[in-house]
Amino acid sequence: MIRHPFEDIPPEGAAVEVAEGILWLRLPLPMALNHVNVFALDDGDGWTVIDTGFSSRRGKAIWEALMAGPLAGRPVRRVIVTHYHPDHIGLAGWFQSRGAELVTTRTSWLYARMLVLDEQAVLSAAALDWQRKAGVPAAELAKRAAERPFNFCDVVDPLPLGFTRIKEGDRITAGGRDWLVRCGDGHAPEHATLWSGGIVIGGDQLLPGISANIGVYPTEPDADPLTEWLASCRRFQSMARDDDLILPGHKLPFTGLPFRLVQMIENHEGALERLMDHLREPHSAADCFLPLFKRETGGAEAGLALVEAVAHLNCLMRRGLVRRSLSPDGAFLWRAEDL
Repeated sequence: MIRHPFEDIPPEGAAVEVAEGILWLRLPLPMALNHVNVFALDDGDGWTVIDTGFSSRRGKAIWEALMAGPLAGRPVRRVIVTHYHPDHIGLAGWFQSRGAELVTTRTSWLYARMLVLDEQAVLSAAALDWQRKAGVPAAELAKRAAERPFNFCDVVDPLPLGFTRIKEGDRITAGGRDWLVRCGDGHAPEHATLWSGGIVIGGDQLLPGISANIGVYPTEPDADPLTEWLASCRRFQSMARDDDLILPGHKLPFTGLPFRLVQMIENHEGALERLMDHLREPHSAADCFLPLFKRETGGAEAGLALVEAVAHLNCLMRRGLVRRSLSPDGAFLWRAEDL
């Protein structure tokens, strides 16, 4: 069973101590999932910060208030980033410009460094083609082609050269504790989690109540991140204990990780079963939201739903359970194989 030992969330600019020398902080996000959790580990003469939130004037002002208040004016000497997504690495470069060391996995740094330099005024032809094959209607494609797309650098500060690499099996000392680095995949490649004596910093790999987005993108259109995610969940089962305190990237800290890992696996396997039933008739990825998510999905959520639908379809294709063919309008139509 999942339990939440801390029901009161930290107010903006404040902190909640979740263990000796570990502060839980929250930064706002301008989306439905309206926050990201970050953690500050007390190193005596300074702090190690886990993840950072988006880069924005408001985010920087909140950090200034946090450093003057709960962090007692002592400097942030090190930033450990769990994975490269912008709500986690957005202000890492800003902290580096103030003298902090950046610590993350090599894959996370390379992805972030590449994306922050890759500013696009319009969607690339490859990105539009990927969306067409996913089933985005022609009128919507034309609209998107005329707009400036989201760019990583919109919410991520420039990343200067230089970082310290962590990888699976490494040990790192922070907040007076020794942490074991365990990496997962699926939501983000080489996503770092940190384990120390009953406390686990989970990032987005270990979330309560919500599912991390598992997506396929034009950069690797035939990727199978869902298989990687399920394999990661099963690997973590060998380490998880019911009384571990999990400090997640979103929502509330929790215990009950063994149950949560089973739940995450079963949620996706159930979605794959519903999708197989839906694909008795051919459908595009954009036509698969209702069976996957059990509700209508649109607006700002549609982009995340689309990349997750393709991830589930690619997983079924890798298992040999579905096939796809290109329709006259350029969309892949997916259909269950006759077994």
